Parts: sequence; structure tokens; C-alpha cells
Amino acid sequence: MSAQEMIVLAMQASVMATVFGFGLTATLDDMLYVVRRPRRFARSFVAMFFVMPIVAIAPDKTFEFRHEIEVALVALALSPVPPLLLKKGGKAGGRASYALGLLVTMAILSLVVLPLGMRLLELVFDRSFALQPVAVIKVILKSIILPLAAGMAVRVLVSATAARFAGPLVTLGNLLLVAVALLVVFNSRNAIMALIGNGTLLAIAVFVVVGLAAGHWLGGPELEDRVVLGLSTASRHPGIALTLASFNYPNEHGVTAAIMLYLLVNIALSMPYVIWQQRRAAATSQSPDPAA
Repeated sequence: MSAQEMIVLAMQASVMATVFGFGLTATLDDMLYVVRRPRRFARSFVAMFFVMPIVAIAPDKTFEFRHEIEVALVALALSPVPPLLLKKGGKAGGRASYALGLLVTMAILSLVVLPLGMRLLELVFDRSFALQPVAVIKVILKSIILPLAAGMAVRVLVSATAARFAGPLVTLGNLLLVAVALLVVFNSRNAIMALIGNGTLLAIAVFVVVGLAAGHWLGGPELEDRVVLGLSTASRHPGIALTLASFNYPNEHGVTAAIMLYLLVNIALSMPYVIWQQRRAAATSQSPDPAA
């Protein structure tokens, strides 16, 4: 097994543990939250699967990235949100049911949207994105859909025990992802530094900022929904992008470096947004009720 394959496997394991943990506390109403609200579903789809692919490919007109870097950015734009978003959104005061429902809905949609979206971008922008649809489907099924379904099944069978294990599993998944990310960043530090001066860093920063802004704006009037969609639009599943890279560019370390750089930039730029939303939520909760 190559180092690239081990990285992808470790990331998938971390995500699976996290999703399974959330599944131990999730309900059917949580999973169906988005599809039962058509307008919210439409706004979420536009933000995540229409705005972001355009944002991902537009900078190439200015910076002329290497092709594999462009593929990595587009794959991130078309990938579903990472499960770690659930915890991040909760800390910022986001609606938990919306976050979980969005994760499930977009993961299922991405089984179709990612291959078709890649093909559409090829036609519109005259690009060639090598794609392995079977690999993408396997990643989404293994890392999100099946672990979540398994967690919910365990919850139905042994609800009292399931609740006790949910927190530790989520923590384990988070720690594993952090450990893998730190290891990859350290090993890829030279490749990451090489990307900072060629426009890749700026393009990734724009990707994250536009994602936060577009999701926040399309999130609707309620603050807790804006937080969830803002973070969801800016945060994408690195495992899928890494899987695409391993199939199409097995000896190209620049793709892995670009995805790791995205993770670092996403964390750095999302933290101020989360803190801002925490303060707004706290101020709103402390405001006196005018009807009182």
C-alpha cells in the first residue's frame, strides 16, 4: 500500500468514526430536515453545487494552475460537506437538524452531481477532468451513508448504550483526522510552500471566503441556518478529492499539497466566522423579549 493510499484510508476511517458517532444520536426527522423544506433545499443546492464549482475554476483564467491543481479544486467544490462540520456548526450556534440533514442530502446527491458536474464543467470551460465515478461512489457510501445508517440502526436497537458511545466516537474521529492532517502537512511542507507563490493560496482563500459569504447570504433570515449553510458551502470532503487524485495522478504530490493547504486555509478563515456567529448568537439570546 502506497503512502497516498494510506492517507486516504486514514482520512476515511476518521470520517467513518465521526459519522457513526453522529448516527448514534440522529433521528429520521434530522435526516429528512432539508428535503421536507424545498426552498431551503434549493438555496443549499445553489450555494454548494452551482456557485462553488464556478468559483473553483474561475481563477485558472488568471493564474493558469497546473492541471492537477485545478482538478483538486473542482473536486473539492463538487464534494459533499465533511462530517466534522456538524460539530463546528453546533459550536457556532447552527441548527443541528439542518446540519445533519444537509450532510445526508448532499452526500446522496453528490453520487450523481459530482460525475455530471465534472462533465458539464468539461463542456462549458473546455477542460478535461479525468474521473473515476466508481471510486467516488465508494468513498461517499463508505465514509458517510453506510456509517450513518449503521449508527442509526444501533441507536434503534440499543438507544441507551448508543448515546454513551456517541461522544467518544466523534472525538476519536476528530483526533484521527487531526493526526493524519498534521502528518501529511509535515511531510508535504515543501510542496505546500511551493504553492504559496503561484496563486494557489489566493485561489483557495477566495474559495473559502466566497463559500462562507454565499452560504451565509443564501441561508435565509434565521441566524442558525445561515451559520450552517455558510460553513457547509466553504467546507468540503477532502477524502473524495484525495481519492480522485490517487486514481488520476498517483505520482503527483502537488494535488495532496493543495488539498492540505485547503484544509489549513479553511480552518484559519472559518474560525473568525465561527467566533463572530457565536457572539451574535449570544447577543441575540441575551436580548430582552419585546413582547415581555
